[in-house]
Amino acid sequence: QVQLVESGGGSVQAGGSLRLSCTASGLTFDDYAMGWFRQAPGKEREGVVCITWSGGSTYYADSVKGRFTFSRDNAKNTIWLQMNSLKPEDTAMYYCAAGCERIPVDYWGQGTQVTVSS
Repeated sequence: QVQLVESGGGSVQAGGSLRLSCTASGLTFDDYAMGWFRQAPGKEREGVVCITWSGGSTYYADSVKGRFTFSRDNAKNTIWLQMNSLKPEDTAMYYCAAGCERIPVDYWGQGTQVTVSS
């Protein structure tokens, strides 16, 4: 059974930081590009970042470039999303995914809430 388990969400004030993590089990982790998506209330789910299977390339949505950093450790089956300079518009449920916005997603995590207050 494949599981993607996220952690690290929470509530912060604007300008603060959070670090999300996602640990995978039940799949061959380094077969997959991994991504983070987010969905704010009343909005569609959007891709935020994507990292290739090797970690050699990362792709960021324009809205998070320069503020978010994505990394992975295939030995630990884990990805991390370091989020700095958070803004209220970053408030959303964040989902870890095996796949990215332009790569079919095979598996989803359960989501972790990020709330940024002004």
